[in-house]
Amino acid sequence: MAGPSLRPHVHWAQRHRQIFLRVELSDVRNPDITITDNVLHFRAQGHGAKGDNIYEFEIEFLEPVEPKPVCRVTQRQLNITVQKKESSWWERLTKQEKRPLFLAPDFDRWLDESDAEMELKEKEEEKINKMKIESRVPKDPFKHLKKGYLIMYNLVQFLGFSWIFVNMTVRLFILGKGNMEICLFSQAVGFLCLADSFYDTFHTISDMMYFCQTLALMEIMNSLIGLVRSPLIPSVVQIFGRNFVLFVILGSLEEMQSKPVVFFIFYFWSITELFRYPYYMLSCMGIEWKPLTWLRYTVWIPLYPLGGLSEAVCIVQSIPIFSETGKFSLGLPNPLNVTIQFPFVLQIYLIALFLGIFVNFRHLYKQRKQHLGPKKRKMK
Repeated sequence: MAGPSLRPHVHWAQRHRQIFLRVELSDVRNPDITITDNVLHFRAQGHGAKGDNIYEFEIEFLEPVEPKPVCRVTQRQLNITVQKKESSWWERLTKQEKRPLFLAPDFDRWLDESDAEMELKEKEEEKINKMKIESRVPKDPFKHLKKGYLIMYNLVQFLGFSWIFVNMTVRLFILGKGNMEICLFSQAVGFLCLADSFYDTFHTISDMMYFCQTLALMEIMNSLIGLVRSPLIPSVVQIFGRNFVLFVILGSLEEMQSKPVVFFIFYFWSITELFRYPYYMLSCMGIEWKPLTWLRYTVWIPLYPLGGLSEAVCIVQSIPIFSETGKFSLGLPNPLNVTIQFPFVLQIYLIALFLGIFVNFRHLYKQRKQHLGPKKRKMK
């Protein structure tokens, strides 16, 4: 059971606008600090000169102060900042002339009136110099135009990928439900029915995917001209990787367009962008929605490897077709008389694909730590 309340050691210092109080209590719990009728009331439990106990004190200030003190608790002490109502230098802290025994000057922060005036003057000069420097920095006359362009770009991409995702989801459930009774006979037949539900994904979705992925080339340009702060290499790796699969593999081979892997590629791409583009759009407006921030920097963890794996499967499935047709294979003229087989190029690209996944995975992981990692506490 705690004993009677005691007074802690309190150190004070002042400036023209503030009063600083340092209460010598460690492991402070349940601090109750109020200012009523110009009197500061303090009560808290902590470890002071008399051990762990309840400590309290009152200070009636010499001049009027603001009724809302600012308190900051550390492991070793408690700091209170009180704002004066008028900027002035007090001859003492308390209204009573005799200083209370528990109160002493804080020599670590103590300044006399002339030093405090010099400090105030230096702060004012620093503020004026900062305003002068900012006034010299040329303002960007196209700032609002750039912001409007970025908002519109991200909005268009969000709407495009939303259309793709909704369309594919609706078709999956409608076609899947229609084939459900047939697919109950065996697992193999079920897989065939599922593939049958996917076979026209490319023909239904490709036009919108062409549009979105062609428009995505603007992200490389935005990074090149400094319109956005995104690093160039991850953007190039992702956009050219996707466009290679979309235009070269799927766009040029009709045999690949009816394969189920197309569904998974388009689906993983669209889900990722459903969170990325609205996040960037709100960022352009200076808005941060924490659930969206968490989704933007979390959903890629399963989706990005799955999307890369789907692209790899697509390339592997296309190699026999390119070998049979000889499409995109390049025969060099004499005296070299060598043919560069496109399937060999695809095999090399598979290695580059997984290297690109590693580069982007590392970049996204750093971004996640930056936005969702533990924040360092700033000591004021």
